Amino acid sequence: METPSAGNTVHSDIEQRVDALLRGAIDMHCHSGPSVMPRMLDHIEAMEEASGAGMSALLFKDHFYSVTPITELLSAHYGHLDIKLLSGVPLNDTSGGLNPYAVDHGLKLGARFVWMPTFSAANHIRHNRAKDLLKTRMAMKPAKMLTVVDEDGKLKDVVKEILDQIAEFDAVLSAGHLHISEIWPLFEEAEKRGVKRRVVQHPTYTIDATLRDITELAEGGAFLEHSLCMFIDESRFKKWTPEDLRAMIEAGGTHQTILGSDLGQIENPTPVTGFRSVIRLCMDLGYDDEIIRRLVGGNAARLLGIDQ
Repeated sequence: METPSAGNTVHSDIEQRVDALLRGAIDMHCHSGPSVMPRMLDHIEAMEEASGAGMSALLFKDHFYSVTPITELLSAHYGHLDIKLLSGVPLNDTSGGLNPYAVDHGLKLGARFVWMPTFSAANHIRHNRAKDLLKTRMAMKPAKMLTVVDEDGKLKDVVKEILDQIAEFDAVLSAGHLHISEIWPLFEEAEKRGVKRRVVQHPTYTIDATLRDITELAEGGAFLEHSLCMFIDESRFKKWTPEDLRAMIEAGGTHQTILGSDLGQIENPTPVTGFRSVIRLCMDLGYDDEIIRRLVGGNAARLLGIDQ
């Protein structure tokens, strides 16, 4: 009988620890399909994978449509998988842009998130005009370059109306792909209007937030969600080092920082595989189990109002 080597035992211990930390995790940034963008798995496959890993919740994000009708349908028929499914309303051109009617419908259907413009944001278009990382299967009509502020830098009235809707349903306001200079007035007005749940996603990618900005946002009660696909070796979107991740986590603090997959694209790891990799990365950075659970699940649960 072959005796396991010390190396194999250590590897097994690490993977058991990863398995344990993955149970109860929440992915707030799952890009499964159907989508006009090339995806490696659909919503059912993503749900089954997350459920199999023992994750507690999954939030589907598509830049072009609200996945809320699908999450409501899947929740009704796949309750035995014991995973909470969520989505929201993306305020891009395909939803009518800054459209209170889309927000009204989405929130009343069960949406928990409202994303300010992402692919239709003027800031996103300026940043990515010459890049092809996120191409659609077929060319789409050109976006209108949306912004939440007027020519004087003041928040538009329609945005204030949308903030009131978000506050009424105690939903989550995401800054989308707005520039950090737009996020300050947006979040200031949101707080005044009673929006309690605010998040900036991938603040250092496209958003142009500095570490100091991240600290100020966290101090103001906002959550910072970092896309783990930008830190793990297996991802074609890797942009930063482990030490960069540590700096971003420390800037926002471990109580306000969230790690979401931002995965589902072709030629990339699956969301669960990405979570396993970033958990190992956080272990290598010296974070203990309590902090890692906070980063991959606990903080997202607080933001979303989910009991764990």
